[in-house]
Amino acid sequence: MKFEREVTIQHNPTGSTRLGLALLLGLLAFLGPLNIDMYLPSFPEIAQDLDTSATLVQASLTACLLGLAIGQLFAGPISDSQGRRKPLLIATLLFALASVLCALAPNIVILIAMRFLQGLTASAGVVLSRAVVRDVFSGQALTKFFSLLMVINAIAPMIAPMIGGFILAFHSTSWKSIFFFLSIVGLLMVVIVAMKLKETLPPHKRISSSAGASVKTMGSLLKDRSFIGYALVVGFIHGGSFAYVSGTPFIYQDIYGVSPQVFSVLFGINGLAIITGSFVIGRFSGIISEKKLLQAAVVTALTATSLLLVMTIIEGPLAMIVILIFIYMITMGMILTSTFTLGMAKQGHRAGSASAVLGMLPLLLGSIFSPLAGINEASAVPMGTILFVTTLIGFIAFFTTVKKDEVKA
Repeated sequence: MKFEREVTIQHNPTGSTRLGLALLLGLLAFLGPLNIDMYLPSFPEIAQDLDTSATLVQASLTACLLGLAIGQLFAGPISDSQGRRKPLLIATLLFALASVLCALAPNIVILIAMRFLQGLTASAGVVLSRAVVRDVFSGQALTKFFSLLMVINAIAPMIAPMIGGFILAFHSTSWKSIFFFLSIVGLLMVVIVAMKLKETLPPHKRISSSAGASVKTMGSLLKDRSFIGYALVVGFIHGGSFAYVSGTPFIYQDIYGVSPQVFSVLFGINGLAIITGSFVIGRFSGIISEKKLLQAAVVTALTATSLLLVMTIIEGPLAMIVILIFIYMITMGMILTSTFTLGMAKQGHRAGSASAVLGMLPLLLGSIFSPLAGINEASAVPMGTILFVTTLIGFIAFFTTVKKDEVKA
């Protein structure tokens, strides 16, 4: 097929080839957010069915995030030495199996363990789709393509909880059906990757697969001040957002009394916010410095989370909380897109490892923050506090690393 040949040899492809590649890589990256968001409407049902607490149900999300984070640390370096396609096929097949094991979990402990395995295997789709982007694109084309990819990825938070809510709407189904559905999705992904994705990292560009070489590559990344700056910004701000992901199912449904279906809509509309933020970066990065756009996003995020914390303390109306989170998620789309393109711009052959660090840190931190949102199940204050504090840390990281380097330059 023409599409398959061009993926392997054409640099900065355009037209239908570019769109086809975006759709393909979007599907691969889809597994991560789909795996995180789809079962959110079932949190109260899981707690009741497995006779457990909200905090332990949220711990299953934590386990998934840990798996996604740790998995990227392995998938990135492995793909730098073995290529992108083979590790992706194996990991996606194992994801389908892990999803079935989640559905069969008899108690919360087993579910938490299987969610870790599910996250571990889903990580390959997240990190390798980004590595493929860096293999094929560079310069402004990299920024614009990743912006397009982020728009496609943003559909996942919109439709994943809606699909989960739709499945739960059937009287004969339960939360287990969501994981069986994910298993089917995983198998379909294996078929699509096998048929459509050609290798994008030729053997002569691969690096040693030894543990020492991997450590050396990671060490060189850690010495890159600007790269670490971007990693810290996206790590804390995006990582903190998982407190919103794990907190709102209980806040919206238990505190404000909305149904699982209404929650799915309120949660899903934030995908539009991410799309808007990504569009802003893709549309204006050639006109306004991408670092200045990132700075505007960080400042706006801090403002929005400051007001959100006040709203949670005074128990403000649900509409205000939804609006402020929507604004916060617009900045998230800007931050996710700009930190990736700026951080990956100079990575070349170590793109897999760099992508792993940028993708791992938010998930690792998110695994810590997400269960903290359930410390007080009767209040939204823990969630508001986490979003504010993590955004403040990201704000400080930007102005002490990225902005400081810009001034020196």
